Amino acid sequence: MNAASSTYPKRASVLLVCGRPDSDPAVLQVMAVMGESIVRARSHIEALALVREQDFALILVGYPGDLDALADTIRQVRGNRRSSHTPVVALALPEHAGFSFEPLYEAGAIAVLTEPLSPVILRAKARFYIEAFEAMVQRGRAETALVDTRSRLEAIIDAAELGVWNWDVRSDRVSGDARMASMFGIDPALPEGCPVGAYFAAFHPDDVAPTRAVLAQALVRGGLYDATFRVRRVEGGWRWVIARGQVEHDAHGAPCRLRGVVIDATRQFEAEQQLRLSEERYRTLFDSIDEGVCVIEMLYDSGGQPCDYRFLETNPAFVKQTGLSDAIGRTMRQLAPGHERHWFEIYGRVATTGEAARFENEARELGRWYDVYAARIGPAEQHRVAVVFNDVTERRRGENALRKMADDLAEANRQKTEFLATLAHELRNPLAPIRSGLQFIRRAPGDAAAVSRVYDIMERQLGHLVNLVDDLLDVARITRGQIELRRERIDLAAVLSAAVETSMPLIEAARHHLDVRRPREPLVVDADLTRMTQVVSNLLNNAARYTPRGGSIVLAAERDGNEAVIAVSDNGIGIDPASLDDVFRMFTQVGESRQQAAGGLGIGLSLVRSLVELHGGSVTASSAGTNAGSVFTVRLPLASGEASLPSGHAAAAAPAAPVREGLRVLVVDDNRDAAETLSALLSHAGHSAPVANDGHQALRMLTSFQPHVVFLDLGMPGMSGYEVAAAIRRDPGNAGVRLVALTGWGGEADRERTAQAGFDRHLTKPATAEAIEGVLAGL
Repeated sequence: MNAASSTYPKRASVLLVCGRPDSDPAVLQVMAVMGESIVRARSHIEALALVREQDFALILVGYPGDLDALADTIRQVRGNRRSSHTPVVALALPEHAGFSFEPLYEAGAIAVLTEPLSPVILRAKARFYIEAFEAMVQRGRAETALVDTRSRLEAIIDAAELGVWNWDVRSDRVSGDARMASMFGIDPALPEGCPVGAYFAAFHPDDVAPTRAVLAQALVRGGLYDATFRVRRVEGGWRWVIARGQVEHDAHGAPCRLRGVVIDATRQFEAEQQLRLSEERYRTLFDSIDEGVCVIEMLYDSGGQPCDYRFLETNPAFVKQTGLSDAIGRTMRQLAPGHERHWFEIYGRVATTGEAARFENEARELGRWYDVYAARIGPAEQHRVAVVFNDVTERRRGENALRKMADDLAEANRQKTEFLATLAHELRNPLAPIRSGLQFIRRAPGDAAAVSRVYDIMERQLGHLVNLVDDLLDVARITRGQIELRRERIDLAAVLSAAVETSMPLIEAARHHLDVRRPREPLVVDADLTRMTQVVSNLLNNAARYTPRGGSIVLAAERDGNEAVIAVSDNGIGIDPASLDDVFRMFTQVGESRQQAAGGLGIGLSLVRSLVELHGGSVTASSAGTNAGSVFTVRLPLASGEASLPSGHAAAAAPAAPVREGLRVLVVDDNRDAAETLSALLSHAGHSAPVANDGHQALRMLTSFQPHVVFLDLGMPGMSGYEVAAAIRRDPGNAGVRLVALTGWGGEADRERTAQAGFDRHLTKPATAEAIEGVLAGL
């Protein structure tokens, strides 16, 4: 048996090596009484295999009938490492064999028992050997445990960098182990140690006095001594040390000894310092960043689904980013009961899977959009998530505004393209009959009746063309805020009459029936007569275009409280109720499709709404649906006070004075065709009307021709009409010359500018013969 082995059986076993088929009954009986188990080997080969694998307390080898074979078996068993110290007893040798047993003892047997076996002797020997084996096992276990304990203690002391010391207070001698001496720079070879002062010599100067005070207090009070201080390193610098000890007293109660340990705590203190610095850096970053930061703990319902979260930590920017104050310790449902569930689901997924998430989402309850990064912190069972987020509401609003702007620009571009196509179509409509009429007159000038009809057509189409241009100019002026109303107290009956007169050609051409229902009482409004006539006329024209031929149109006006109401209704194609809000938009045409549109630029109703709103009124559209007709209603505030009207409305306008023939009129225009036609018209009326095609030529002709009137185009290249007028007005010799501006610009601002430039009159192209004659008569 190897006593140094670290593995011992819990119960001793006996190995019986015997090749005979029947074992001696005495062996079995003794082992049974002793409660020992027997392992049987039939040969020395089996025995060797067993002793190599197991420790036995006793090996019994039976006599095989050959003394040499018996000795050889004993020798082989004792030669095995595990069984080299196991007691071997030879059994069942003949009592009077006549040979010596010495070879058996030499082979390693410690006893030889002859036949017949004595159970008493066998039991006594077996008990002695087995008890000795068990005692050896116990001692081996104790020795092994002691070695293990000592090894563990040494390993712990080494790992903890711990030194052991003992201070004899009376003799002031401190003895310590090698680690203690190494820590304080003491020679470990000193036989009786050093005084405590030698150890204090290694202390940091700032720590000597506090540590001596702690030591003195421990000696006075007794009990434990615990101090932390710094000790000089041999290689330079300082190490942190923790010293702990227990005071012992003599029979008289005086302190006599202090035993303890010192621990090198440098790594611990450095780690704590690093942790403290890391915590400070973390806290500084946590508190200083503009992003909102919070640590939350997910909460779950009875079904294990995330339903809320509690705020564990927030930074100062959290309040700015969320508007939530005093959030720590409270749940999101407490702060914002309507917070959307998708937030809980996202954070719950992060807490469960550990997969970080980056996303943008809306918190409607907070009225904000957030850019969020969320990651799990700590173990999964804590259900904690760190969230870093930014309020991106303004950016999202900006993006939405840009997106809407892009959509609006795309829609405006679409409307512009559609408008230009419509404008080209609408301009060609009147130009076609004008061109055809001119060709007819050139080919058949002698057919007076036909030429007269063609003249009427051309004049009507020219009027339509002028109306298109006027509508475009009005829209441009309203868009730029340049339109001015010439308000006066007028009776709506006059507006209705003027509008009907304007729109009647279009109504009659479509063979519509117009029913005009004038108010029973005067409805006086403070309005611009021309513009209100334009409003009603546009509504009538709209009804005429979108009503099938032979339809019915009703124009009615009445009083409704303090408002005058004008309604234009028809039985035409109607309007889809979903499109009622769109009919007043620029370039919008009523009807189901453009194929149903009956002409126009789609600006008439937009112009109507703008003009009505400038008057402080409102206009609405209603329709029961497609092919159910439509009604447009205008509401205007009635004028306050008496319903008296200007005298000009009661009496007929005075006829203009006849034009004196034989005037000298100079026509100045860079457009040769326009200048020649106007010159021909004036010459036909009996005036002398030469032409100048630029400003410099006009000024040269002025001295020799001495005109009474100058018709002056404004937008000429080289020298504009304004510059020519200024040159004329600077010469006192031209004081009697009258200047008439002839231009395509007809706004109020344009008229004011020409008046300030010295013009006497302002005509808008194309001017009618009546307008030209009226200007000449007025001059």
